[in-house]
Amino acid sequence: MKQALIFPGQGAQTVGMGRDLTEAFQEAKQTFEEADDLLGFSLSSIAWEGPEEVLTETRHAQPALYVHSMAAYRVIQARIGEVSFAAGHSLGELSAHAAAGTYSFAEGLEAVRRRGELMFAVGEEVPGAMAAVLGLDDDVVVDLCKQAQDNGTVVVPANFNSPGQVVVSGSEAGVDWCVSEAPERGARKAVRLNVSGAFHSPLMAPVAESFEETLNTLTFSAPQFPVVSNVTAQAVQEGDAVAPLLVQQLTSPVQWVKSVTAMGEAGVERFIEVGPGRVLAGLNRRITRGIRTVPCGTVEDIERLLQEADA
Repeated sequence: MKQALIFPGQGAQTVGMGRDLTEAFQEAKQTFEEADDLLGFSLSSIAWEGPEEVLTETRHAQPALYVHSMAAYRVIQARIGEVSFAAGHSLGELSAHAAAGTYSFAEGLEAVRRRGELMFAVGEEVPGAMAAVLGLDDDVVVDLCKQAQDNGTVVVPANFNSPGQVVVSGSEAGVDWCVSEAPERGARKAVRLNVSGAFHSPLMAPVAESFEETLNTLTFSAPQFPVVSNVTAQAVQEGDAVAPLLVQQLTSPVQWVKSVTAMGEAGVERFIEVGPGRVLAGLNRRITRGIRTVPCGTVEDIERLLQEADA
């Protein structure tokens, strides 16, 4: 069976995430312990005990998601057979590259920590917003953003999540205008998201150089399996191509629909969502009907997945 690993991004975090894995699997326990040692603070306590508002902060949510995803991946790695592709939604792309061996777990964690800190800081300095627009075709949302830009605001499509679901990102004025105008264009719903900044928009440009400097300290190898880029929706197979795309991703839209479609067209028969929640499974159902997405974030999920693998 041709299978692809997919890794969730910010928004999938929940208090308690990963704790059951550490109680059941030594690989997961060691992963969280290693992360706490590398970071110099107890990320595990924030992930398991919260409070929610602290875990939700970008500087904590991103490393927590990365560590949970890698803990789950280490548990299943030797048991699931060959992997044909991997991809991740926003932050999840960094998890995908760690799983593919593009860089070490420790180097990936440092990059994720720095990314989260930078994005949190710019969100504090340059207030921005994001909103989900439901029920409109992509080109209508693109046109909506262009009109908002013509009105002197900053707003762009940030996530092409599934057919009929596009997230826009930019200045508060630009996003508010889109939220109020979208129903006039036929949107079923348009609602602001609880995020700390305008991710995947030009407002993230101030952090790109600093993030690039962090990535330049990493050692990149060719991924052990192709990782589909959020920016291009194409498989990346050379190590030297990774860092520029991860920098560009900060200010570019997440092309999730095109990424999942490309993997489906390449023959993928099963997606495994490695990390907390089932956000990507929900999106994938609307993108590639008939291709299963199997969750892999809890002990119950992993036991079910491994039973299938052993069958």
